Amino acid sequence: MAKFYYDLHLHSCLSPCGDEDMTPNNIVNMSALLELDIIALTDHNSLKNCPAFFKVAENSNIVAVTGCELTTSEEIHVVCLFEFLDDAMRFDRFLESRRPPIKNKSEIFGRQTVLDENDEEICEENNLLIVASDISLDEVKDVMKEFNGVCFPAHIDRSSNSVTSVFGFFPSDYGFSFAEIFDRQRENEFREKEAALKNVELLSSSDAHYLEDIRERQNYIELDADRDNLNEVRKKLFEYLRKEL
Repeated sequence: MAKFYYDLHLHSCLSPCGDEDMTPNNIVNMSALLELDIIALTDHNSLKNCPAFFKVAENSNIVAVTGCELTTSEEIHVVCLFEFLDDAMRFDRFLESRRPPIKNKSEIFGRQTVLDENDEEICEENNLLIVASDISLDEVKDVMKEFNGVCFPAHIDRSSNSVTSVFGFFPSDYGFSFAEIFDRQRENEFREKEAALKNVELLSSSDAHYLEDIRERQNYIELDADRDNLNEVRKKLFEYLRKEL
């Protein structure tokens, strides 16, 4: 078993709240400087910068994971991850049909920029991405299975857009084996007050919207994989994330 240091919650400039410096090349290069092994791009309700991100990472020693931060109909944030880019982009097309067509006001919310692998602008996403989809929390796991993806509630220790802030507790009947906690130092606090977390593994990522917020080598997953074989690492990562309670 080897330790693989990760950050599985990063936003690019496609997210309206993401800094314009959060380009695919800058994200990958900063993560390399921080000596991370696995990173995931998880923009709000869109995966359109994943192809460029995936392409850039091919020239690094980093395992790039495609994904998004889905906003459910209850306005709960859920991290969705995909082993394969094709599945991610199929989900992106599906998600477009499940978001309300509310036009973005870039002067208020920020630009939503789609880039290529050279960080050149392709287009702007016209519809606002930080809105709730019509996918409810109780259906998100089944939806993800249709696209060969995995998912878990995001930043459960935050006071907004978390499952605990919306429901008032961490529910046990949704079958999540993983959840994300932003502040690892609060893990014991949450485990003591949330009985449903007893058998849930907590991952901790940065939710970075700025390059300086990407996590250093703090959090790791142990995988039985050859770190020089990036495809094997990705495969073992998803085997780990697919385990059931």
